[in-house]
Amino acid sequence: MEIKKLLEDSGHYLVNTYNRFPIILRKGRGMKVWGADGKEYLDFVGGIAVNVLGHCHPKVVVAIQKQAQRLIHVSNLYHIEPQIKLAKLLVEHSFTDKVFFCNSGAEANEAAIKLARKYAKEHLDKDKFEIITAVNSFHGRTLATVTATGQEKFQKGFEPLVPGFKHTAFNDISALESAITQNTCAVMLEPLQGEGGVKIPDSDYLKKVRDLCNKHELLLILDEVQTGMGRTGKLFAYEHFNAAPDIVTLAKGLGSGVPIGAMLTTDKAASAFVPGSHASTFGGNPLVCAAAIATMETILEDGFMFDQCTRMGEYLRKELRSLQKEYPAVIADIRGMGLLVGMEITMDGSSIVKACMEKGLLLNCTAGNVLRFTPPLIVHERDIDSMLDILDEVLSNVT
Repeated sequence: MEIKKLLEDSGHYLVNTYNRFPIILRKGRGMKVWGADGKEYLDFVGGIAVNVLGHCHPKVVVAIQKQAQRLIHVSNLYHIEPQIKLAKLLVEHSFTDKVFFCNSGAEANEAAIKLARKYAKEHLDKDKFEIITAVNSFHGRTLATVTATGQEKFQKGFEPLVPGFKHTAFNDISALESAITQNTCAVMLEPLQGEGGVKIPDSDYLKKVRDLCNKHELLLILDEVQTGMGRTGKLFAYEHFNAAPDIVTLAKGLGSGVPIGAMLTTDKAASAFVPGSHASTFGGNPLVCAAAIATMETILEDGFMFDQCTRMGEYLRKELRSLQKEYPAVIADIRGMGLLVGMEITMDGSSIVKACMEKGLLLNCTAGNVLRFTPPLIVHERDIDSMLDILDEVLSNVT
């Protein structure tokens, strides 16, 4: 009765912005979560690339507990010790010099958009304000970031959208170059398109984009909200492509589930922001930074997590390709990098996700027909095997 009442209250009191499954998740440990009814689920969603260390990793839990006893929040009018330490960690392990903290990926991308425009107006030309993004991209739900997003379904009903954005085909350097005008100030891309269906660019695409930006004096912004924090087998996905941007954005896995986002950039670009240019009340507060430090330190320990992610990603794709041979009429493609993997199917994916959930497996479908696998980076072969057993059983009933 308690679960039924909670579900009724959810529908009654919450704004209807999510197609929620009729389960209430109450507890999580490692690769598993448990519903309020006690049912166990193997989690291959991981908060959509958020729970990089699994659920309730001991180091993150202890860091949050200790910080909560000491200081939860203080205004950015004052220096914040965990924020300084986290910024140093991020800078020391990236191309960047400076960090701005906020609360989400959308906010990190919003900060990047504002910085790019302000830098261009101050250092290049006052008429430079346009940002080129990619068709099928996803950058957030604020008015500016949903405009930057190259998918009309997310924009419908919110017109007029923010002026100054163009969308060109992803992985098409000619289309990108053709879109550049005297008003262009930046190019904003995901290294891999996650929400758009796990799309992987050619190995030299981002390097060509970097060269194009250099040629036209444009800032390159890489949205690593989903691909960062070891998801692809390196701390940042740009490391695979030899294409360091001018600005990179993070969120999702940075805090293992606490709401934190970050915009990382160079001293040169950061010079456009001065006190009053941009701010965030909760951005980088002591609690979330303590969780993020614990997450970063755990991921960076001896590089173990990167090796684990690479090996498990290869194993997952190999086993999914074996499954594809069994169901060639259903599985059209397997693609991905590290533990961001997409399985494109020839039917709507929602029924597959629902059937898997009923059997104790949490999966995600994006772009309508792409099953997206974003498990915690701690996943092992046995977890993948268990997932595949359930997925195999579900697919056998739809063919």
